[in-house]
Amino acid sequence: MEKVIYCVEDDTNIRELVIYALKTAGFQAYGFENAAAFYKKLESEYPDMIILDIMLPDEDGITILKKLRANQKSTAIPVILLTARTAEHDRVKGLDTGADDYVTKPFGVMELISRVKAVFRRLGREEESNEFVFGDLRVDVKKHEVHAKDELIILTYKEFELLTYLLKNQGIVLTRDKILDVIWDYGYEGETRTVDVHIGSLRQKLGICGDMIKTIRGVGYKIGD
Repeated sequence: MEKVIYCVEDDTNIRELVIYALKTAGFQAYGFENAAAFYKKLESEYPDMIILDIMLPDEDGITILKKLRANQKSTAIPVILLTARTAEHDRVKGLDTGADDYVTKPFGVMELISRVKAVFRRLGREEESNEFVFGDLRVDVKKHEVHAKDELIILTYKEFELLTYLLKNQGIVLTRDKILDVIWDYGYEGETRTVDVHIGSLRQKLGICGDMIKTIRGVGYKIGD
């Protein structure tokens, strides 16, 4: 079954080019010129991926991304941001908010298609194992659910990815640089502070189970001995 991708981009030329390239690559693709049209479509169907421009006329892409990650129906949908080459702050903010990747304008359509396929491949690998358990902590990858002492914990997409990555590598110390490379992908040039912030948020949300995430001073983090 063809995967469905939505492209939210107000520039007609760029939007039509992206839609054409996606369809040529074998995807079902739909374009939206603003947030309002995009939200209207979500009322009837959720896609497999969203390509989202940050600069939109009615609501910026970062705000849209936050809403997607806060909604249980869309929190696991991968999002690729389209950003201006000089908007480094927006790219960092977008990745920290839960974007899976970003492509800077101007871009080549082959690069974009390559990024789309890479994100789908990465998500497919993560879902090979559907459940990870450590003590009172349980992660169901297929349902995108986390339970700590039988309590359902709501995480952002990146927090969920980070916790799953730690659980997949129980007993192994993961460096901050390695976590950045795997979870944020494509040589993300953010600071390792991004990892520390997400770990802190994870610990807080997991409550007593947050103590399972151990800090290895000067190196990184791990779960388990």
